[in-house]
Amino acid sequence: MKSPKTPPKTPAARRSAPAAAALSPVYVPPLSVSHRALLLQGKDEAFRDLIYSMVLSFGRLLSCREAFGREIGLTGSQYTVLIGVAHRQGNQGVSIRALAEHVLLASTHVTTEVGRLIRKGLLQKRPNRDDRRSVLVSLSPRGQRVLEGLAPFLRQINDTLFQDIGRAEFDALGQILQRFTRNTETAMQQIAPHQGLARSVKKPLKAVKTAVGTTGRKAGKTAITRREG
Repeated sequence: MKSPKTPPKTPAARRSAPAAAALSPVYVPPLSVSHRALLLQGKDEAFRDLIYSMVLSFGRLLSCREAFGREIGLTGSQYTVLIGVAHRQGNQGVSIRALAEHVLLASTHVTTEVGRLIRKGLLQKRPNRDDRRSVLVSLSPRGQRVLEGLAPFLRQINDTLFQDIGRAEFDALGQILQRFTRNTETAMQQIAPHQGLARSVKKPLKAVKTAVGTTGRKAGKTAITRREG
């Protein structure tokens, strides 16, 4: 004789389950920062909220730069180089090195973008009398017209980005970002060895996957051959 099936628990019965099951220990993740000035009552929640806001804001800044470029048929990086030349050319032109230091991009990248902008007719170059190994870059007449046409849109977006930010706050932000930029350089140096370790770990894994895949394909071919034979 079969024993009667146990009826399923009703919602009320499930709610009345032993309290011990519901009171499992809450996991507390380790602190993501240890500077006391960045902790509030020993917690890093405010710090993490700030980081999330910074990442979101910096991402939107990059989107703005891309939008400025698209407005004049360029990439964001090309726009950055073009307007960098405008602000650093003076009456002689600007060297690639000085331009790269101004826009905070690698010299090799700036050289590539300058070449593209010259081909687009937006920049022009001439030999540097003080250094025969380099050239001086300046806006072409067409480049000047393009930036003049972009200016109203550029001012509108920048005014919006810094709306309700006073001079004192602006100066403080500039000082903080200068310090933060230096800190990011140190952080990149600390990250580099870990990236190298990660790559060295991935290579053996990739080799194993490749070997397994190859072995699997060979085994499959052998099985097909046997069936055909």
